Amino acid sequence: MQARSALFDLYGDHLRPRGGRAAVAALVRLLAPLGIAAPAVRTAVSRMVRQGWLHPLRLPTGPGYGITPKAARRLDAAGARIYRTQRPGGPGNAWTGRFDLITLEPPAHRGARARLTANLGFLGYGAIDASTWIAPRPGEGVDALLSEAGVAYDRFTAEHCGGTAGAVKLVARAWDLEAIAAAYRDFVERLTPLVHTAGPGTADEQAYAVRFTLVHAWRAFLFRDPQLPPDLLPERWAGTAAAAFFDHHAMRLRPAADRFVDACLTLEY
Repeated sequence: MQARSALFDLYGDHLRPRGGRAAVAALVRLLAPLGIAAPAVRTAVSRMVRQGWLHPLRLPTGPGYGITPKAARRLDAAGARIYRTQRPGGPGNAWTGRFDLITLEPPAHRGARARLTANLGFLGYGAIDASTWIAPRPGEGVDALLSEAGVAYDRFTAEHCGGTAGAVKLVARAWDLEAIAAAYRDFVERLTPLVHTAGPGTADEQAYAVRFTLVHAWRAFLFRDPQLPPDLLPERWAGTAAAAFFDHHAMRLRPAADRFVDACLTLEY
């Protein structure tokens, strides 16, 4: 687990509901149970400040960092998808028959292309080819993302006229659903032994570490699974069972994790 990605998890899952800020000492304490050392935390924080995700501030418990508006938007969008909250086109909502379609000029630099691909994937878009991307619903912040990346693009609302079967074939070009389903099954298989190590008598710190690892592994699906409407998914979709597994254990371990977080935030610098 890298310090930067762990900080995103920490701010999104625990600190955002508590005001989105924490002292540096508290950040170090909160990432220590995950095996992340203080120098790595400080280096990652500095990098996130340069990238516009965090800003320095002074807290009663010492120098600290809060999330920027840019980070707040990103974390809120991620939180809604992590816990599968109701959203247009989400679970229980029929597909509208429309795709959000983007045509763009891919960046020439390979690193910039990779970043753009990851960010569009995070917003729920899949590539038909290098220049054409689709999503089953408009992605929040996609215009800002493309403008910030300096990419020339056009964006359309495209109504699919070929029926659900034709739309399913189009979806299969944009996303490898078999690979995503296999990843969901692997997630449950890998995380089952871990979550069973935390029971009613488990110390708060250990329960927090187990839950953090669970959420961190689940968050990876934000970049892989666009959470397609049920109409466009195979029957007995593996993501449904995986989401139930995640929700159950994340909720079960939440009280102990919250107690540990609150204790770390209230300790003196």
